[in-house]
Amino acid sequence: MPFDRSVKIAPSILSADFANFGQEIRAIEDQGADWVHVDVMDGHFVPNLTFGPPAVKAFRPHVKTFMDVHLMIAPVDPYIDAYAEAGADMLTAHVEAGPHIHRTLQAIRGAGMKAGVALNPGTPAEAVADCLDLADMVLVMTVNPGFGGQKFIDMTAKVRKVREMIGDREIHIQIDGGVDPTTAPLVVEAGADVLVAGSAVFRGGSVDKPEVYGANMKAIRDALG
Repeated sequence: MPFDRSVKIAPSILSADFANFGQEIRAIEDQGADWVHVDVMDGHFVPNLTFGPPAVKAFRPHVKTFMDVHLMIAPVDPYIDAYAEAGADMLTAHVEAGPHIHRTLQAIRGAGMKAGVALNPGTPAEAVADCLDLADMVLVMTVNPGFGGQKFIDMTAKVRKVREMIGDREIHIQIDGGVDPTTAPLVVEAGADVLVAGSAVFRGGSVDKPEVYGANMKAIRDALG
């Protein structure tokens, strides 16, 4: 996928109907989703348990755009090959998840995926300064990870700092947590270009009413001006 800084919306299927993942993925893509975001949680690094490699493999045939897999797990390295085999296009690991983020990003790229590095709200931008040359994306969390539907934490100063650190490198800045038509303009103005949205996209819609997903995504885009 060629790199560009146009704003992309990546609905989080953590907010989808778990009984209809295939149809939900097709619905959000048909309604204009740019990426599909998959939140992987282990009940250890974060206080919730979600998808593993078999689920990601099951999602893969339905994703026609770009499958963005966010690992909220520790450790990461033993599972990299499994997520590569499952079909992830991008694999994002948290800088807080282990002592060797440089090695982790090398391994993700070595397995044939794009590599993302994530920062929790309490972690400064400088934590990724020495591994940017191995990153295809920096994910700035705007909630503490573990649950959907949380209130947005203002991390615009951190986003600006990350954007400054990136310079002219081809690295996306992703925002995850509390993204909606009110908060999206704040982070995009600061330099973000990939917006993860869960409840803000899926709220009020269903596979029988997919046009609601489209309207919800349009409301986010329209808010950007």
